[in-house]
Amino acid sequence: MTTSSTSAAAKDKPNPFLEIGITIIVPAVVLMQLSGAERLGPVRALILALAFPIAWGIWEGVRRHKLNWLAVLGVVSTLLTGGIGLLKLDPQWLAVKEAAVPGLIGLAVLISLWTSKPLIRVLVFNANLFNVDRVNAALAEKKNAVQFELRLRTGTMLLASTFFFSSVANYLLASWVVTSPAGSEAFNQELGRLTLLSYPVIALPSMAMMIGLMFWLARGATSLTGLKLEEMLRTG
Repeated sequence: MTTSSTSAAAKDKPNPFLEIGITIIVPAVVLMQLSGAERLGPVRALILALAFPIAWGIWEGVRRHKLNWLAVLGVVSTLLTGGIGLLKLDPQWLAVKEAAVPGLIGLAVLISLWTSKPLIRVLVFNANLFNVDRVNAALAEKKNAVQFELRLRTGTMLLASTFFFSSVANYLLASWVVTSPAGSEAFNQELGRLTLLSYPVIALPSMAMMIGLMFWLARGATSLTGLKLEEMLRTG
């Protein structure tokens, strides 16, 4: 890889700290500090807070010149949250929405078991994380392709379970934290606390399970291909 292509790849790589700041910390601070009637008020503070993750998702799509389905899902989820607040719906709908997004992804992952391309190949065993061509070539040489496909099927069910965990955890956390009427200052403040809590309580454990699944899959691949872990993973 040339120096220019390396610089371009580094530039294109997302900054997780910047993303967390724009999509989680800033909206939470706006909701918790600017929702009072003497400041922006509940409605304008909610609109401003939601504008940050929406703008980030759109900017990421424009910058990469392609649609990232996770970013699109994040924008849609944010718009639904805004709709619940602006339409002053029962806050229980927020808990339902929080549970529905990962729950539907988990269901889609399970359904993909009966398709030609299980979603585990998109979310975990993909060309961004693994040297897929090298792994497939080694599997074919060892005549272990079928055994690896069976492991992928088991991995698909484990992957779906991580989303179902997130769905249940989201519902319980949202039901516990957000109890005030939508459209009120208290609702905004509780939504801000939910935004902050959701990362350590839900996102980090889900991420840990995803990483564990990736290495479980890689460990099985090492025994079926004869390759070392560093030979299978993308490290560039």
